[in-house]
Amino acid sequence: MKSFFKTLALALLILVSFCAPGFAADTIKIGCGGVISGDLAPYGISALRGAELAIEDLNAKGGILGKKIELLVGDDVCKPEVAVNMATKLVSDGAQMIVGHVCSGATIAANKIYKDAGLIVISSASTNDDLTLKGEHPNFFRTISYDGAQADLMTSFVKNNLKVKTVAMIHDKGDYGKGQMELARQYFEKLGGIEVVLFEGITTGAVDYSAIVQKIKRTKAELTMFGGYHSDASKVVGLLKKKRVKTIFFGADGIIGDNFVNLAGKYSDGVYATGPNDTSSNPLYQEISAKHQKKYGEDPGTFTHNGYACVQALAAAAEKAGSLDYDKMRAAMFEIKIDSPLGPIGFDKNGDVIGAGFSVYQVQNGKYTQVN
Repeated sequence: MKSFFKTLALALLILVSFCAPGFAADTIKIGCGGVISGDLAPYGISALRGAELAIEDLNAKGGILGKKIELLVGDDVCKPEVAVNMATKLVSDGAQMIVGHVCSGATIAANKIYKDAGLIVISSASTNDDLTLKGEHPNFFRTISYDGAQADLMTSFVKNNLKVKTVAMIHDKGDYGKGQMELARQYFEKLGGIEVVLFEGITTGAVDYSAIVQKIKRTKAELTMFGGYHSDASKVVGLLKKKRVKTIFFGADGIIGDNFVNLAGKYSDGVYATGPNDTSSNPLYQEISAKHQKKYGEDPGTFTHNGYACVQALAAAAEKAGSLDYDKMRAAMFEIKIDSPLGPIGFDKNGDVIGAGFSVYQVQNGKYTQVN
């Protein structure tokens, strides 16, 4: 009799485990890693909110493969060493696919963990070329174009539209900023007719950027190109304007959006930057923007719509594969075509997005305006 009750208790425990709402076996876990605290938090939060909205929409329709989606969130503070620990935790918590990260350096570091765990990763914002073009991250995809595409656009616009002859190039010494400027320098060399009079890194988060501003001033560079994020760029731009240094300031997607404009204030006017194409006329873009406004009480951030598209892509691949098996999902990622807020998109053989590109913007009257 004692043995019977032990067996009965075990059977009941197993039954409860399978029937309990929210039990891990009944959900699909998507990990979302990125910077959600510190100076660069607006970028990560915007991507996270896009993922949240997409998951809400998918869950309302039954989830993925008939299972509801659970979101696991991690904060890497845009630091590679933190990203590794954060990725390890997401994997140990049972993440089955990953949206993220935002900062390229953090993505490169964290993906060593995800790759070993056999997880598909898709980023809304990491643009470093090495993530797709070196073949070292076969599990990685992105809904934003890569730095080489930006470098091509930036340099051709500088030569053909702005018609400058001398350029100072500064960067944040990171995988994203330095890598971006090294690429741009190569494109300038190919174009010819433009002299790079300064190429130098800065210390991120510094209180005073007087030294680099003085160097730019001495070179008399007609244009200063910046590789890095809005927090440093806003300080450099402000100081350049205050010191009356006559140079055009041009950054990439690391300074696009209201975050830079709010920090730089009046000194932001006239600044150029490359960023994702404006798809605000897309009906799905408008629908998501309205949902964002209702849920969060403000307009979407820089990478909200890219983040939404990331989740769409993972869901479409899982459904096409009929499984979360890594090999099957990866094969499906190259075959899917989705109607996203960025427009119809897919992925090429490297994992780079097809159908979403970059445009040049300029701050005019306190707002980034597309100019090409």
